Amino acid sequence: MFADRVLSGMRPTGSLHLGHYHGVLKNWVQMQNEYECLFFVADWHALTTHYDTPQLIEQSVWDMVVDWLAAGVNPARATLFIQSRVPEHAELHLLLSMITPLGWLERVPTYKDQQEKLVEKDLSTYGFLGYPLLQSADILIYRATQVPVGEDQVPHIEFTREIARRFNHIYGREAGFEEKAEAAVKKLGGKKAKLYHELRIRFQEQGDDAALESAKSLLDEQQSLSHGDRERLFGFLEGGGKMILSEPRAMLTAASKMPGLDGQKMSKSYNNTLTLREDEASVSKKIRTMPTDPARIRRTDVGNPDKCPVWQLHQVYSSEQTKQWAMQGCKSAGIGCIECKQPVIDAVLAEQRPMRERAQLYLDDPALVRNIIADGCEKARKLASETMREVREAMGISYT
Repeated sequence: MFADRVLSGMRPTGSLHLGHYHGVLKNWVQMQNEYECLFFVADWHALTTHYDTPQLIEQSVWDMVVDWLAAGVNPARATLFIQSRVPEHAELHLLLSMITPLGWLERVPTYKDQQEKLVEKDLSTYGFLGYPLLQSADILIYRATQVPVGEDQVPHIEFTREIARRFNHIYGREAGFEEKAEAAVKKLGGKKAKLYHELRIRFQEQGDDAALESAKSLLDEQQSLSHGDRERLFGFLEGGGKMILSEPRAMLTAASKMPGLDGQKMSKSYNNTLTLREDEASVSKKIRTMPTDPARIRRTDVGNPDKCPVWQLHQVYSSEQTKQWAMQGCKSAGIGCIECKQPVIDAVLAEQRPMRERAQLYLDDPALVRNIIADGCEKARKLASETMREVREAMGISYT
């Protein structure tokens, strides 16, 4: 069983391109073998900016899931689900909104940044202001320990940690907390209980962070503890109450280096993409007609690879030997631009071939995709329901 749980989601915006593959999906394929992973379609998040064109979202949802499967995401190793099929996300979002200061939401850097970028849309909506909190609910409801993000998304994870802290501070003081925590310590057994007390004192009295980490590791190893006792002991350790919502950590991922057909970052808005499952003829044609170094007007003109978008694709796809061949051939006019593009075409097609093959299985039988998502939603909902039961109890609204 994996100790760490990873959660990541993507908005359904249509067919994915190779920038998505190199920036996100390759990481997912690797992570599913190392962690317990939940990957979800963030369809409610898509509505925060595309509320006026919901008809585009539905088909995009299924296209995107097929792209995930084509890229090698394995439903036997990861849980795939759709956000809106797990209504507990909305319930937690609502309950967290009761304690979230408005200033915290307005402070999230992407809030103003997105408003400036998407000037053609009216984003002065409650949904758009609250989307960082919905994102927090997405993470906290699964008690995810790691959330893969780029540098620009780190403030969202810090915001989520603050929300968890605030919730635990307000609602974590259950009646008889200290007595319940002491009873849970005894369940560790004499030797481990003594060590736990020693580490707790070292952290609380001396601020020893190493002692805190050692105590957390000790608790992580205790398989026989109930979830409630484990969270009580984490809270007791840090001098607070019961940790109902656990704080996630940002898992920094490298920014995608995938260039588009014009040398800019690959993006639909620049119309410079190659989609994951694009047919071979289209891929070949797009790369063959890519712009090159403007100084190479004739075949005999020497070029500069640094000024050529094709050279950027060589950086992603070519071996050192091929790169040397392309660089020398360009600088000496020993090869033409079409010749230089051929190894890139071959490499892109080789990367896409298994994706197209995997996708065909699901295109031939769409029920397979629906079943994978139905199973994933059921698993996700079970986890979300457990969290919500504890959240309701802590807030005094379980009425049992």
